[in-house]
Amino acid sequence: MSSVVFVKTKLVIILGSTEPARRPRLDDVATEVGVSAATVSLVLRGIAGPSPATRQRVLGAAARLGYRPDRAASLLASKRSRLIGVVLDVSNPFHSELIEDVHEAAQRTGYNLVLSAVTRVQDEGRAIETLLDSRCAALVLLGSKLPAARLTVLAQQVPIVVVGRPVSSAGVDVVRTDDNEGLDQGVAYLAGLGHRQITYVDGGHGEVPALRRRAYQKAMRRHHLADHIRIVDGGETEDAGGRAGPEILRLHPMATAVMTFNDRCAMGLIDALLRSGVKIPHSLSIIGYDDSTVARLGHINLTTISQNSPQLMEQAITNLIERLDDIRSEQRSVVVPPHLIVRGTTGPPP
Repeated sequence: MSSVVFVKTKLVIILGSTEPARRPRLDDVATEVGVSAATVSLVLRGIAGPSPATRQRVLGAAARLGYRPDRAASLLASKRSRLIGVVLDVSNPFHSELIEDVHEAAQRTGYNLVLSAVTRVQDEGRAIETLLDSRCAALVLLGSKLPAARLTVLAQQVPIVVVGRPVSSAGVDVVRTDDNEGLDQGVAYLAGLGHRQITYVDGGHGEVPALRRRAYQKAMRRHHLADHIRIVDGGETEDAGGRAGPEILRLHPMATAVMTFNDRCAMGLIDALLRSGVKIPHSLSIIGYDDSTVARLGHINLTTISQNSPQLMEQAITNLIERLDDIRSEQRSVVVPPHLIVRGTTGPPP
């Protein structure tokens, strides 16, 4: 019994010739325009880099030659999937927003996402193993806490982008927000309102909490408020912010404004202060960090520092695609500028 198998190719019949028509390739477009194949690849995938004039020439040549990307052939040649694995913290509301933005960025490049969550019963290492078992071609690690040495080993297996944390691991790309700029914007805004007693609720242990702690101290000194630097122990969760509330009232009763490590901490702090009878922002102004979806809810209306999630994820996917397509091999660190979003939890000092 015979069978017929259909594959995604074209049978081209040319009268008067027995030679099959050759499908135009990426190199043909590059030769036609006089640029590298890497440049053609960037243009056809809509990635920043080539000039507008070069883009126009490449697109024109591709149209004249009838070039179309052969996704199936590319996959067979590279023996890799078109899956990008993403590790997220299921308890972090900001990560849900990052996931939406990274999904949009990945789809524009023809890749799909596989998600693996860090939970109470699954640590980051196990979440990564799950993605590798699923044959993901590359990984995006949101808020990774793995040691640099472990990241270096992983980068030898698949391309990796760490989002939100500076990493010096060989072969690991980084995309993060400029925390110095973010904390400086917050302090500058509060100082402009007349605040001097600006307390900071710390994020606990780790590289990112240390970075933001130093950024707060630097910003206070820059705005001539070094004598008013006050740091209260906190953490990354609402519970940590809740515990910081009584400490602020006890240790720093003169504080008129508080900046926090992230939005989760800020919301826990606000809840604790409201329960203690503190009026926000009339008695105390609060600024978070992240601009998570919860911060935008009407009854929260939190003033916060936005990390520019769409740009973070666009840069993360761009970095991965460049490595997957062998356009770049050297390590890259992209720092995205944040911006202050003023809402209802800040005002002039009492």
